Amino acid sequence: MGYYLAIDLGASSGRHIVGYDDLGVYKTVEVYRFPNQFKNDNGHLVWDLEYLFIEVIRGIRKAINEFGKIDSLSIDSWGCDYVLMNNEQAILPCYAYRDNRTKDVLDEVFKLCPSEYLYDRTGIQFQEFNTLFQLYDDFKKGRLEKATDFLMIPEYLIYKLTGKKVKEYTNATTTGLINLKDKEFDSKIISKLRFPKRLFPNITKSPSIVGDLTNDVMKVVGLNIPVVLGPTHDTASAVEAIEHRDLPYISSGTWSLLGVRLQNGVNSLESMKSNWSNEGGIGYIRYQKNIMGLWIIQSLQKEIKVIFERMVVLAKTSNYQEIFNVNDSMFLAPESMKQAILKWFDDHCIAGPKTDADLVNCVFHSLAYSYKVAIDELVANTNTKYQKLVIVGGGAKNQYLNQLTSEYTGLEVIALPIEASAIGNLRNQEIAMKDYIPNVKQSKSIFKIFNK
Repeated sequence: MGYYLAIDLGASSGRHIVGYDDLGVYKTVEVYRFPNQFKNDNGHLVWDLEYLFIEVIRGIRKAINEFGKIDSLSIDSWGCDYVLMNNEQAILPCYAYRDNRTKDVLDEVFKLCPSEYLYDRTGIQFQEFNTLFQLYDDFKKGRLEKATDFLMIPEYLIYKLTGKKVKEYTNATTTGLINLKDKEFDSKIISKLRFPKRLFPNITKSPSIVGDLTNDVMKVVGLNIPVVLGPTHDTASAVEAIEHRDLPYISSGTWSLLGVRLQNGVNSLESMKSNWSNEGGIGYIRYQKNIMGLWIIQSLQKEIKVIFERMVVLAKTSNYQEIFNVNDSMFLAPESMKQAILKWFDDHCIAGPKTDADLVNCVFHSLAYSYKVAIDELVANTNTKYQKLVIVGGGAKNQYLNQLTSEYTGLEVIALPIEASAIGNLRNQEIAMKDYIPNVKQSKSIFKIFNK
């Protein structure tokens, strides 16, 4: 029996989940969970890399203690953020995508590479925190001069575990620097932005084996574990877990990623104007759109100071259903989410929510409405109509939001409240290990967990 460890890192928490086939039924066990958040460092939002790595190691040790052995592990995380490297040393700080450092460079980037040019070559939606804008800020500040590499967050942690540096496709597409057709870093964009070419090696195929743990890591965890390079972007892993391959999906968590699998990308002018993205999948394109998601609810929760379940109960007591634009950049990292929402209504001369119940209810309605807008755009951009919508991730547990989503979109919602990123991560480990050790069989029951 094979035991595989998925290390699924989110912007608000990290999870270590072991998956294994037990007599034809695929089971998962969460062995470790830890909180994660960016911190303020001299007025900038940054990630604590040392903390992240320590927690990754703790979770590996916990998995070994509980199961006795782990046959392989792999890491996925959020996209866009990266670590600049000077050979073996990280160049700090490691900025978080919610930091506002790119605002001053957007105009200069678009003078060098107009938005139409970027979209035609990459098909990646405009977000002010896309890696290319962050890298350009680093370029302007001289941070790239000593950089020998840049590693996305999971790539950095894989390097810390194995001593090997790799570039993985699904997460690389979130940089806005991957050519949509050839699926490698776009040399013309890199040249126009004056980035050092040494930072952009060829993409490593996934799923594949990166290698063994370093001797130092082995001493800490107690044994060797092969490390797999799977789809390292958490949404790419989540989509790998969805059995309904032709249906649109929402990967619902801190962000809501709404999209559909396509064999070929869509980089039309209409697609660009509606700000859709062509991100990487394993053998397909994830044609999707980033929507602000449960980040708004998570932020409100800290201010209202009630548990999530209570927020749903509060929402149901309110008849206030005004809609606001959840994707407005003012909601990216406000000091007070409550005040930001009230200001949006005030700025638009609309009577705002009066109570906490009104506030939470209008968030849920606004999220569901944003899904309706996105579905309408998806139908128009792909010339395809849909009858059903699959929702995975933590947000799939919210029956009230699922109900509103169905009402606004007119689609039947299939809610799969599972750790989808971890499941997709595990599935690709099995594929890689089957090639690595020929007698390892891929579980035919790995999707059965969805049907419970």
